[in-house]
Amino acid sequence: MTGPGITGSTCTPRTLVSVLVPAYNEEGNVVRCYETIVKVFRQLPDYDYEIIVTDNHSTDRTFPLLEELAAKDPALKVIRFSRNYGYQRSLLTAYQAASGACAIQLDCDLQDPPELIPKMLQLWRIGHQVVYGIRRTLQDGFVIASLRRLYYRFVSFISEDELPVNVGEFRLVDRRILVELQKVTDASPYLRGLISAMGFSQVGLEYDRMGRTEGGSKFPLKSMLSLAVDGVLNHSLLPLRLASIAGLVIGLLSLLLTFVYLVGRLIFGQAWPDGFATTTILLLMSIAINAIFMGILGEYVGRLFLQAKTEIKPIVESQLNFPQVVSLVKNGKQGSE
Repeated sequence: MTGPGITGSTCTPRTLVSVLVPAYNEEGNVVRCYETIVKVFRQLPDYDYEIIVTDNHSTDRTFPLLEELAAKDPALKVIRFSRNYGYQRSLLTAYQAASGACAIQLDCDLQDPPELIPKMLQLWRIGHQVVYGIRRTLQDGFVIASLRRLYYRFVSFISEDELPVNVGEFRLVDRRILVELQKVTDASPYLRGLISAMGFSQVGLEYDRMGRTEGGSKFPLKSMLSLAVDGVLNHSLLPLRLASIAGLVIGLLSLLLTFVYLVGRLIFGQAWPDGFATTTILLLMSIAINAIFMGILGEYVGRLFLQAKTEIKPIVESQLNFPQVVSLVKNGKQGSE
């Protein structure tokens, strides 16, 4: 398969690169994103491309625009879901549909510059299985940018895996990583951590993240918080350990207060109502301990519930330029290029 405008010798096989673009209500960016990717690959005669756009059931003209583009370019493949399954699950489906020797994830708003693709491919060629973008600067404002950086460092600190700091989803992954991602059926995946935890040779590439030129962010505070919770719970047992520590501390505090009560009662003769102090202390401590344990255990039980559900795979409503309609998550194999 050859993308438009790419020329080269027919005797020399060219390397297929999958470019993965999750999209939701990006009518102002989707055409520009496609054209920018094509322009980059016109300067890479040794590579062919396929662009896989996962449309999270956009309600604007995103999908009709993709239909028009896909009709002209068979290298553009589109997966439209039956509903919005969220950013991470949409992205996982794209990874599992990729048929290239490597895959590069790129946001549709182009805040992560496609112009870095040649540099990523160079680093990949010399033997790195993962090339991830390190956000040197952010366009989110001082408060949000500071919170992001603080979160990255916090997750890296508590994680049992080695997670790079200030890294988003902009990355290149080798085919070996794609093979491992075929096996993932997580209902609440945290891909940046999952890929980092796989190991292999990984290297960072610093860049300045640009601001949006069209439309607004499709990642509101609620989604950010949800992603943050997934990042913590998917890569650390610290919350459970904190529950154990909290229970121990509260138990010791209860013993200390009981000792103070007995000293005051027996030595200093303080006239407290019989049983009042003891009952109050034990009641409050029991409520506190139960609240802590139930809250944290509830997060893990909720994830077990999602994993146990039979309908955890995104439902594909429409596909463009795929050879047949199949479950992309089940097998992850597409027709040959």
